[in-house]
Amino acid sequence: MFIILGSFLNRFVPLYITYVIIISLIRAGDILFDSYVTVIGAGLAGVEASYQLAKRGFSVKLYEMKKLHKNPAQQSDAFAELVCSNSLRSDALENAVGLLKTELRMLDSLVIRIADANRIPAGTSLTVDRICFSAQLTDIIRHHPLIEVIDAEMDTIPDGEVIIATGPLTSEPLFAAIKKLTGEDTLYFFDAAAPIILADSIDMTIVYQKSRYDKGEASYLNCPMTIDEYNNWYDELINAQCVIPKDYELKVFEGCMPFEEMAKRGKETLLYGPMKPVGLEMPNGNRPYAVVQLRRDDISGSLYNIVGFQTHLTFPEQQRIIKMIPGLANAKIVRYGVMHKNTFINAPKIINACYQMKAEPRIFIAGQLSGVEGYVESVGSGMVAALNMVKRLQNEPKLIFPRETALGAHAYYLANAVPSFFQPMNINHGLFPELIGKHHKRDRKILYAKRSIETIKNMTEAHLFD
Repeated sequence: MFIILGSFLNRFVPLYITYVIIISLIRAGDILFDSYVTVIGAGLAGVEASYQLAKRGFSVKLYEMKKLHKNPAQQSDAFAELVCSNSLRSDALENAVGLLKTELRMLDSLVIRIADANRIPAGTSLTVDRICFSAQLTDIIRHHPLIEVIDAEMDTIPDGEVIIATGPLTSEPLFAAIKKLTGEDTLYFFDAAAPIILADSIDMTIVYQKSRYDKGEASYLNCPMTIDEYNNWYDELINAQCVIPKDYELKVFEGCMPFEEMAKRGKETLLYGPMKPVGLEMPNGNRPYAVVQLRRDDISGSLYNIVGFQTHLTFPEQQRIIKMIPGLANAKIVRYGVMHKNTFINAPKIINACYQMKAEPRIFIAGQLSGVEGYVESVGSGMVAALNMVKRLQNEPKLIFPRETALGAHAYYLANAVPSFFQPMNINHGLFPELIGKHHKRDRKILYAKRSIETIKNMTEAHLFD
């Protein structure tokens, strides 16, 4: 009765009225329920999963331990904290992650909706004010009548229906419980966050504003380097002191490679990566030899993130190397780059394309712990896990997203990768099945997008997401 009523109200009655009706009925004793879904972790995946379950009339107990103690990457008590960057990457349909965000918008993703509401200028990227973004999501989740937030650490896997979304820094006790349940050895790599500096410490007589190829708004600040400046800076960088993790093998995910590690691969490596000067001509029309880009980190424009400069240099060395960059001689660093351990499961051995454990169907694993990489991908995993938990609770068939969609392509990769070579991966067009029929190569990416959007529309019309 409760599920049917919740679904009916959600479809035909405004959300705030639905809350009032449900709370009134519960208090009056007209609705009795003794089952709920436990969601562990209030990161991007856990928040999205909790909301999608509650939206469909299911009670949720959401466990989050941040108020008790934080992991090395966390700074606030807010949910869905963005710790590495405030960018959710490209919003263009031709980009795989842009398509993924479009699919999530079509499915009423709470996280993407709030991200859109807190957007700050960043060209074609969806970049948000991280504080406002997390604060708004926290407020919605904590005040949802069907979500009970429990500020406590969950160190075991509870009975009943569970979605584990504890992220890449899952606590040791809980990960030990997961490892015992799965029989798998822990997999891990090290991730790195970029420094953030104060805007008023940037020398705007040297730095210029421009987006690459003038696409979108000119929302990036660019620090140009001559060949001599770059060579001198490079020599200092590759000899700078790093914080070396102890007792662990260093496995660095390629998408978050520390810039000093990237530099050690060759003198020109950075010039084809985060310091690529192409499309970033200076106001005088000349192209610099190298460019360090700064991206706005908040709505007011008081903070800037050094793009691609995730690092594990020691704090004094970060200060020294950053201040050698033209325009940043007086840079005031408000958050230093940090190196931290990330954990993830061997997904193809453990979960299916629904993010459901093969050996324990009552348990779903979402977020970066599942083996997805990236903020938006984590949101997508929380969405798919929640929708399939709903199907399980309603005794309906699994909801397998077709590989023609970004959600389905990513889930398929996790479930079907070669276990002995498995590594976390961002969504990319290489995960999609080939297009059928003749087409120009230049049209391929937009055709992927059109095919995906049409697939999601058809699934919606078939009421598969109800």
